[in-house]
Amino acid sequence: MPNLETKYMGLTLRNPIIIGSSGLTNSVEKIKELESNGAGAVVLKSIFEEQILMEANSLRSDYWGHTEEADYLTQYTQQHTLDEYLKLIRESKNETSIPVIASINCATSENWTSFAKKIQDAGADALELNVFVLPGDTKQKGENIEKIYFDIINNVRSQITIPIALKMSYYFSGLANIIFELSVRKIEGIVLFNRFYQPDIDLAKKELVSSHVFSNPDEIALPLRWVGMLSDDVKCDLVASTGIHDGNGVVKCLLVGAKAVQVATTIYKNGPAYIGTMLEQVKSWMKEHRYKAVSDFAGKLRQDRAKNPVMFERVQFMRYFSGAEI
Repeated sequence: MPNLETKYMGLTLRNPIIIGSSGLTNSVEKIKELESNGAGAVVLKSIFEEQILMEANSLRSDYWGHTEEADYLTQYTQQHTLDEYLKLIRESKNETSIPVIASINCATSENWTSFAKKIQDAGADALELNVFVLPGDTKQKGENIEKIYFDIINNVRSQITIPIALKMSYYFSGLANIIFELSVRKIEGIVLFNRFYQPDIDLAKKELVSSHVFSNPDEIALPLRWVGMLSDDVKCDLVASTGIHDGNGVVKCLLVGAKAVQVATTIYKNGPAYIGTMLEQVKSWMKEHRYKAVSDFAGKLRQDRAKNPVMFERVQFMRYFSGAEI
């Protein structure tokens, strides 16, 4: 049988399918079910920087103001305490054998970072920092946004010794450079890419609403390109996220150099048992191509090894669309 074992951030995963931070991973019962269906690891549903600050009474009253968002934050924090999150880590580690990665959603390097030590003490195998600073302020320079990322990493690393992963966006003017610069900091992994709330408009009500939360298979092109271009140059592990909906998508990401993949949408839509289906698809492809282990083909199509590396870059636009009327 093909060996699907892989290494990510120094952790041994029985296979490269990680269940991403979501409602799928917010209870021990769900995590046990994911494990029994074959998940290689889980990233717990994120806690938010604001939750940590609010529970520590560090969140200023004017941070949100008296708004609907402030009311929601207060209610959410009361229902999802930090002690409950630490308990989730402890119980998940006690009742499962797969790596359990905690997650914090953050946008500043404020004094919430000390909570990382409690996450480590609770037994988490690693910590994923889901960071996003929207570059929407015309007065905020790119280097100032980048500094926020560096400061978050430095402050968290000063608190813990377990592996740190950064889940980041593609909203950077020099994306390749910033991914490299982040990789040489004291982190062990980078996840490409995180997903965001996207606005839409209800024309009947003339209101802003949320658009689709779930990914679609076409979105795999984004992590494929950037993982393929950078996996040989960066100094930490890369994980592909977004648009991976089946075993074929897993194989594609491994071929361009990803150490593992994160999935959520396809499990929401198909149920935890679909993890097994994805794994069988990976095994079937490996048997067809006579690979005995993931390490036998991982990275074979990354840019520096590809027969036609230019396919990762924009020049392909001319080839495929020069005859189209757009």
